[in-house]
Amino acid sequence: MITLCLAVTGTVTSTPAIATPTGGTPTPGTSAGTPGRGDWPMWQQGPWGLRHNAAERDITPRNVAGLELKWAFTYPKAAGNPRSQPAVVGDTVYFGSPEGKMYAKDAATGAPKWEFDLATVGQGEVKVQDGPAVARGKVFFGDTRGYFYALDQRTGRLAWSRRLDDTLSAEVTSSPLVHGDRVYVGVASGEFTLGKDHDCCRFRGHLNALDADTGEQVWRFYTIPEPVQAGTWPNGRTRYAPSGGGVWSSPAIDPATRTVYVGTGQNYTGSAGHYDSVLAIDADTGRPRWTRKMTDVDTWRLECFYPAPGDPGYCPNLPDGTALDFDLGAAPNLFRAGGRALIGIGQKSGVYHVLDARTGRIVWQRALAAPRPGGASGIPWGSSHDGERLYVATNLADPGTLFALDPATGRLLWKTPNPADGCTTGGAAQYPDVCLLAHTPAVSSTPGLVWEGSTDGKIRAYSAETGEVLWAYDTMQAVQGVNGLTGRGGQIAAGGGVVVAHGMLYVQSGYGPWPLPTYPNPYGAVFMAFGPR
Repeated sequence: MITLCLAVTGTVTSTPAIATPTGGTPTPGTSAGTPGRGDWPMWQQGPWGLRHNAAERDITPRNVAGLELKWAFTYPKAAGNPRSQPAVVGDTVYFGSPEGKMYAKDAATGAPKWEFDLATVGQGEVKVQDGPAVARGKVFFGDTRGYFYALDQRTGRLAWSRRLDDTLSAEVTSSPLVHGDRVYVGVASGEFTLGKDHDCCRFRGHLNALDADTGEQVWRFYTIPEPVQAGTWPNGRTRYAPSGGGVWSSPAIDPATRTVYVGTGQNYTGSAGHYDSVLAIDADTGRPRWTRKMTDVDTWRLECFYPAPGDPGYCPNLPDGTALDFDLGAAPNLFRAGGRALIGIGQKSGVYHVLDARTGRIVWQRALAAPRPGGASGIPWGSSHDGERLYVATNLADPGTLFALDPATGRLLWKTPNPADGCTTGGAAQYPDVCLLAHTPAVSSTPGLVWEGSTDGKIRAYSAETGEVLWAYDTMQAVQGVNGLTGRGGQIAAGGGVVVAHGMLYVQSGYGPWPLPTYPNPYGAVFMAFGPR
């Protein structure tokens, strides 16, 4: 096992009616084993991080308006908000839940195949926040306690598990990338939210390579130097620095050069390391090929934001305006344009960056939203590339907007704001005081179509050529689940997005902060599956 300690390289710098799902048709493909054509086996769909299913030919711009709910699976109300993006391989869909389980279900009908309870490993409350990756006969995923798992794909039995980090509040939101016999996954932390009565902070982010068959750690790359005691906070609690640099998102890999690419988050304390950076890491050794820092200084914890306008005593960077929270929490896209390999990645600053994949030099950048401290206006999770266009969505950007860009130059091809009636129609109309026209999920695409969800509770399909909305479905309504529970959707889940495979669409709905669980609601969140009439 190789552990790389960081050497800073600098910048290359009322109850609604219940919707009843209709039955589905059998899904083509293999039942288990090696992911096949048309599958969506991991968060990024494939190794290059394109979030594009080129083999999906059943749902098209001509018939997309006929999509309807086929089945749903509902969570107990107490479970909270779902976030785990599903994976689809053959006739099975795999997804994690906020009550700490991983499910395998018939992709066409929702009939159960198996479930695995994470409470059988370790102790404490546990949720699944990342999306599983299905490869090599296993289902790989992490949890909110810092554990990582490999389950038998056919039976759901535990093959192996290991705790990647036992630091307070360490968690795996990074969806794993499987390539060859290795699994690449990042680790982040919620330590920056623990408050003033905490000796903040000792977590440092890292990217890991694990043996897919055994779980043995092959290498680890730390994004931040090891924190040391650095005085005290105003209340006398010990201060540690530097800290942070969490790896929140899924990496991508160039199989030809065997380079792994990933983005990192902000510092919690101090100002050192590969925070707010794009990393290009040798897939075999874990050594950096290059790093590129996208923000000069960014030291941010919850006290920088709440209670407003923030507490300078616990956020030293607040007075000078460098407490930003401008993570690169979005996953990267690898593509070719202008005769060279490029890496594109969105930032919570609202900028989409494109770099030379070999050197890390900036090729072009485009600001798609005005920056806001806290990163609320920016690009939170990920974008998509279909071979012709890049599709990028902004969050709280008054309103959030979906953009199509030229991959070679960043030239704007079209843009479609979150429809203005999003908060006055459907279930969202019940919450006019809190509804927002914003996009938190990552963008997905299939031939001719772009898919994005909104905080107004609607899933929408857009024309890839024009940006016109071709189909929309309001998930903010009660629905009967195949498991006998009634659920109700809400905000489309962040941390992932829509998955489209074998003529079916899958999405998690009911992500916070509204109307679940903050607003009165008799039901829990819901996993939804759609198909053609």
